[in-house]
Amino acid sequence: MPARFKLARRHRQAAFPSDRFRSGWPRIRFDRDELAFGLKSAIVPWLATRMIVIPVIFMVREIATKGHLPLAMADVAKEGLFSWDAGWYELIAAHGYGAAGHSALRFFPLVPLLARGVSYLPLMSVRVSLLAVSNLSALLGLALMVILVKQETRDSATAVRSAWLMSLAPAAFTYVMGYAEATLLVLTVATFIMLRNQRWWWAMVFGILAGLTRPIGILLAIPAIIEGLHEFRQAAFRERLGRLAAVGGGPLGVLSYLAFLGFYYHRPLAPITIERRHRGGFTDPLVTLYHEATLLAGGHHLEEALHLPWALIAIALVAVAFWKLPACYGAFGAAVVLVALSGQNIDSFERYAMSAFPLVIAGAMVTSGPKMERYVLAMLTASLVAYSTLGFLHLYVP
Repeated sequence: MPARFKLARRHRQAAFPSDRFRSGWPRIRFDRDELAFGLKSAIVPWLATRMIVIPVIFMVREIATKGHLPLAMADVAKEGLFSWDAGWYELIAAHGYGAAGHSALRFFPLVPLLARGVSYLPLMSVRVSLLAVSNLSALLGLALMVILVKQETRDSATAVRSAWLMSLAPAAFTYVMGYAEATLLVLTVATFIMLRNQRWWWAMVFGILAGLTRPIGILLAIPAIIEGLHEFRQAAFRERLGRLAAVGGGPLGVLSYLAFLGFYYHRPLAPITIERRHRGGFTDPLVTLYHEATLLAGGHHLEEALHLPWALIAIALVAVAFWKLPACYGAFGAAVVLVALSGQNIDSFERYAMSAFPLVIAGAMVTSGPKMERYVLAMLTASLVAYSTLGFLHLYVP
């Protein structure tokens, strides 16, 4: 090959690093130096989220204490970090599903089990342990995402920016509360790292744990299929088994919990039926978007219609993920957004969309440049303050 063509090829690979990753797997290096870089890059965004959310909680409690809210709203506003779903996770961790009641069955068991286990340590109550699991998971999840993004894009700035975008997203205050989303972030990113490294059996393990954390873990089968099909015919028999195991990890985790519900409570489909009551039946995402647009245009139910801008941003970021990242990232992001938009109402859409971490990576890739970065981070900071305030006032469903 002539030298000029070799040089052009090298420049093309440097300019579009993800092209190389489509034809094979990079080895995601995970050693002490990379972990140190990930933690160092994640700690400041992680602290920033808490420096924003904690004062909001005190402000809301002060408003509630001084009687500036209706009595019912004042009572729930005082719940703080244990409001909404966090209260359910605390109840399950402390007393189990039997004492928590039928509605608790829609919450998957891994986070309550972890919180219950940590609570046996000295000076650890169930409440403190639940917050410890959530907040430490958020830090580790951000660090793993930084490592993954840095090595996928070969761009440290994009990796650090992705941590900031995730930390300042509108629903990021749930990473401070006793929610399961932070633990899900750790497990989904870890699954992707293992898939991209062809560590199929480890991908299965993390997929199972993700499926035991949130039902959305079942969607990890999609990137596993995409990665596993690459050169499947050339793989040895044992490796083929590993690839199939990786595909089954997320579904196996979800099905394990459903089997538990069927054995102990004779309600294997309880999470589906309960969720259907909360979100309505499944519907066409296009119909959902049209409905939200008409609400926004008509000025009715604005608290629901305001999900529309974030839904449109998420759809745009799915397209960016398909364009700039290997197919497994875009496919996973698209599946999460599709599921989030498939209900008759899209309450908590912003939180569901955060589970599609490839969208955050895509956002980090298209917001480079000092001015753009400052503008986006300022906008997200304002949105985090607004959404967390509305969430703790129980005017927004996180």
